[in-house]
Amino acid sequence: MFTTKAFIKKTKIGNFLKNVREHYIRDDISCGFSACERCIPVESHLSSDHQNECSLFKFNHYLIFDTNVILDQMDVLEEATLGNVIILHTVLKEVKHRSLPMYKRLYSIIENPSRHFFIFTNDHHKDTYLPEDDGELINDYNDRCIRKACLWYMQHLPNQKFVFLSDDVKNRNLAIEEGIFACSISEYVKHLRNCSALEDKLLRKDFHIDSNTKDVFPPHLTTVELLTGIKDGHLHQGTFRASRDNFLEGFVNVDSFDDPVIVQGRKGLNRAVDGDVVVVEIFKEEDWVSPSEIVLEDEGEAEENIDEVEIKERELKQSTHTKKGEIKPTGKIVGIIRRKWRQYCGILQGGMDGIYQLFVPADKSIPKIRIETRQADFLRTQKLIVTIDSWPRHSRYPHGHFVRALGKIGDQDTENEVILLEHDVPHSQFSEEVLSCLPKMPWIITEEDVKRRVDLRHIDICSVDPPGCTDIDDALHCRPISDDKLEVGVHIADVSHFIRPGTAIDLEAASRATTVYLVNKRIDMVPELLSSNLCSLRGGEERFAFSCIWEMDKKANILNTRFHKSIIRSRRAMTYEEAQITIDDKSKNDSIAASLRNLNMLAKILKKRRLENGALVLASPEVKILMDSETMEPLDVEVKKLFETNSMVEEFMLLANISVAQKILQEFPECAMLRRHPTPPSSNFDPLVKAGKHLGFDIKIDCGKNLAKSLDEAVNPKNPYVNTMLRILATRCMLQAVYFASGTLQKEDYFHYGLAVPLYTHFTSPIRRYADIIVHRLLAVTCGADATYPDLLDKEKSSNLCQNLNYRNRMAQYAGRASVAFNTHIFFKGKLQDEDGYILYVRKNALQILIPKYGLECTLFLAPKGETSNIFCYNEEDQTQEAGSIALHAFDPIKVRLSLDSNNIQHEKFALQLVKPYIEGFSVLPLSEIEVNGNEKKRKSTNNEHKKKNKKKS
Repeated sequence: MFTTKAFIKKTKIGNFLKNVREHYIRDDISCGFSACERCIPVESHLSSDHQNECSLFKFNHYLIFDTNVILDQMDVLEEATLGNVIILHTVLKEVKHRSLPMYKRLYSIIENPSRHFFIFTNDHHKDTYLPEDDGELINDYNDRCIRKACLWYMQHLPNQKFVFLSDDVKNRNLAIEEGIFACSISEYVKHLRNCSALEDKLLRKDFHIDSNTKDVFPPHLTTVELLTGIKDGHLHQGTFRASRDNFLEGFVNVDSFDDPVIVQGRKGLNRAVDGDVVVVEIFKEEDWVSPSEIVLEDEGEAEENIDEVEIKERELKQSTHTKKGEIKPTGKIVGIIRRKWRQYCGILQGGMDGIYQLFVPADKSIPKIRIETRQADFLRTQKLIVTIDSWPRHSRYPHGHFVRALGKIGDQDTENEVILLEHDVPHSQFSEEVLSCLPKMPWIITEEDVKRRVDLRHIDICSVDPPGCTDIDDALHCRPISDDKLEVGVHIADVSHFIRPGTAIDLEAASRATTVYLVNKRIDMVPELLSSNLCSLRGGEERFAFSCIWEMDKKANILNTRFHKSIIRSRRAMTYEEAQITIDDKSKNDSIAASLRNLNMLAKILKKRRLENGALVLASPEVKILMDSETMEPLDVEVKKLFETNSMVEEFMLLANISVAQKILQEFPECAMLRRHPTPPSSNFDPLVKAGKHLGFDIKIDCGKNLAKSLDEAVNPKNPYVNTMLRILATRCMLQAVYFASGTLQKEDYFHYGLAVPLYTHFTSPIRRYADIIVHRLLAVTCGADATYPDLLDKEKSSNLCQNLNYRNRMAQYAGRASVAFNTHIFFKGKLQDEDGYILYVRKNALQILIPKYGLECTLFLAPKGETSNIFCYNEEDQTQEAGSIALHAFDPIKVRLSLDSNNIQHEKFALQLVKPYIEGFSVLPLSEIEVNGNEKKRKSTNNEHKKKNKKKS
């Protein structure tokens, strides 16, 4: 064996030095064929048994791809039909450089022996290495290297056949001229046996446009025009966010404007998809408008039907106004900088024939997608994954292709899979590499462990959690140490003891970032052996903990704080309700009861002090789904009950997080992982201030303390729920709380607006949050309980980690809500109920109704879709809907008939009818007044009698 080198000499040109590059080439690199007598045998998955059967080529053959085939057609390559593929190292490097996700998907195929893929290191082989020509473009050079490797295989193994697949016409033609068998991937797939399913997965860029086809959208500006416009300031770059209520409206977040820029109609949206980075042109101020006040849904049945869009555009234009003080920056999208397209879950729209079908995404902010499929009858029964390929300006909808079927529509497991995929939640089984990091069972505490920790097993500690909780992160204790002093301890599961930096389990936990809770399923951040066993602070079992212990007086003033790793044995794992009963039962006087009473007493003082400092008490309608343990069907939906003990635990978790934040920032001013809640811009509070004004309340928003005070004072004795609704509105005005590395921001930006504290972090839930594991590691270094490591002190790496944590936490939150919504829909199927509700928003064509009992927010339309109501009159000034002598205001109590509309399986929604107040020609009779026996005639006659009585009264 010997090696040689290819050199590029160092030359000086003026003041510039051309660097030397050494490229090693070898003569011992194998072709990968076991039958080859000239190459050294290596492990290869290539197999003479696998047959690539394509009618274009009347012989069995091996495949070689160019880079674009892999980047564009990965959905096809992942199908088992294609095998015996030689991946050139030149191609592999370019794929990795251009798309890391595609590279990972490709590598998972290569590592699967049944797929028969082999990597040939062509760029280091003495017979296939080519030097670059002067002035040669990198793409042309790579294409030349690929063709050279194809020719070498043909000469090296003359008894074997090789086919080169490329969608680059120039490269393909050059290959054919050189005697290489070549064709496009689409032609190859179309000539495979039983190809229809595979053909659906092809990405298509070739659109045959009829010369008579009209443009639906204006053309985008060229890249040069966009960059020039941004540079000279007349164009602006930002991220596009589609409205979920109005398919003809969206917003672009632009740095140079405080408010998002409104874009409306086809010309305004101009083929932008939610998440795209776009360029927007701002209109003159006299052309600015306010956000629309109507709900518009795309009910398009066909690609060609543009007339209905034009009708809705006119409806949209009539609903917007240009009243001074309410207008916002307005513009139109003129180009796309970067697409944020991904794979989308959804279903096919019913009632369409032929190979062209419309796919309806589950995410309402994504437009319908036009796909080609030859298996539409089967796919209509399935939840699907589809991806977007392009959006030509002549097409009403983007064009895409089918990726795979997830399962039958309505199936519980399928719906969970859709929720997890739609919210990008990693949910695959933990790999063998990850599981190998777990401690061997049975796990025992050794003498060495005891020596390294503070032994607290003699203290009466207990945990308080929701019912059924198995991943118990935290436990508490409180005991007197003198007549006027108490010792209070928060003990947190020491997950970082089991998860060491840089291990497979650590990297997996960092990627997942958080545990995700669905109604009937939990997606753990760490394997169950840790989450529900060794790290869970279960009653009566010895566990490792990280303890934060305060000395306090009986007025909840902290006299001393200490942190240390410990060993504890929780006396009891209690639910909130059990803890509350223990506190309230005066006959119970054991140490646990005394501890809980003291904790509750201190917590009330801490909370009062927090609220006086300006902390906000917000509200959101949270519900609990009660499931049948056998069928896993929802039995009931109810608002979560809260006890004093919920608040008790919350106060001590907040206090522990604040204490730890102070400690780690003191020791690590540049790389402490903290959590901030940014102050919302004043414009965010417009809906809250407007709602308060209509109710006669002056909501002050100049600072958190004044906002808290205003909300406390906004009380209506006649309608006690008004205050809760204002707090719900206030919650929606807030920005997301986020993790950050301390050295990346100024100290004044560390502030947590909602809690009104200058410093905050997450320390108390390391079983389900990766941020807490990092905080534990930082705190352990400050205590001398563990050593530091380079990544922990790297500000840039910490900042990148925070970005992933923030994204994953947000997606987990949305996934949880989607799961609750799905199960609520199942519960209401076939039901008809009258429920009390409140008007949350008054729209021009609808009312947004909140139903507190079920935590639901639904739309009550005031006229059939596409029509104007002849009963209601919208008063824009007062934000009311008037029908005769009845006026409906925001926050008014009403009663509605609630039923589930399943006409659109993808977007099932609640259909509302007004019961009270009764409005002639619009409202329906209460169910209590109707004899529910299936006799429709009786119902109609009863309804008519009710109308006659009302006429006589009037």
